[in-house]
Amino acid sequence: MEAAELIKKVRKIEIKTKALSHQIFAGEYHSAFKGRGMAFSEVREYQWGDDVRSMDWNVTARLRSPYVKVFEEERELTVVLLIDVSRSGLFGTSVGTKRDLIAEIAAVLSYSAILNNDKVGALFFSDKVELFIPPGKGRSHLLHIIREIIELEPGSQGTDISEALRFLTNALKKKCTAFVLSDMLDVDGEGKPRYEDALKVAAGRHDLSVIKVHDPRERTLPSVGLVNIKDGETGESAWINTGSRRVRDLYSAWFTALAGHESRIFNKYQIDNVDIATDQDYVKGLMALFGRK
Repeated sequence: MEAAELIKKVRKIEIKTKALSHQIFAGEYHSAFKGRGMAFSEVREYQWGDDVRSMDWNVTARLRSPYVKVFEEERELTVVLLIDVSRSGLFGTSVGTKRDLIAEIAAVLSYSAILNNDKVGALFFSDKVELFIPPGKGRSHLLHIIREIIELEPGSQGTDISEALRFLTNALKKKCTAFVLSDMLDVDGEGKPRYEDALKVAAGRHDLSVIKVHDPRERTLPSVGLVNIKDGETGESAWINTGSRRVRDLYSAWFTALAGHESRIFNKYQIDNVDIATDQDYVKGLMALFGRK
């Protein structure tokens, strides 16, 4: 991509997502992610009604007057975006591709974090970790992430969500707020998600949410006769007769079963999630996700 074109795209997405973050998400984000706990702030003299459990006995003994410890909410968070850049994200039959939608949502979340004075980092993955940008603050750091969201060309085409989750678990020892942005199309030969074990470990250590994106055409096959379909990640292709009701029903059943497996996993490990289509307004989806936090 030419430098001038890249700058134009970065500026366009910056203007749109910055406005959304300011006008819509700032309050919801702040309410949803309140920080990791309470941090010590100062000591002050005891006042009537103070909880005696907050007494600082060392200071009280030294000054011979009752003092209490004062705590305040530990506000700063570390946010990490796990961004799927596999080849399946290039599919789109509506307004844009799945990767376009992921890119814009990732930019909005990044701006919301920066506005809230949180650190934000990004982990780009295919069937391997393509790039990791450690959490940081500031506009230049934010624009670095956005540039990579727009420009990064993955070295691999497949999807391995487990690899990204394991990297997150190993790279960040302290608890963080993590978002997986993906179409979640990472299944075994039986059509079941391959990432359950890694998701369980990551969810046990971090505040993990999944933002799944899909294209409406993925859920049902149109009746258009004999067509050649190709797997964008493996390169394998096959001819199928979409004019056959049985073929269309089998495909729909496979997709429905996959959605059921995903739902079971998310419920089992209490992972907040939202499913957003490329032809939908993602604002409502994110607001719903924040509202459940």
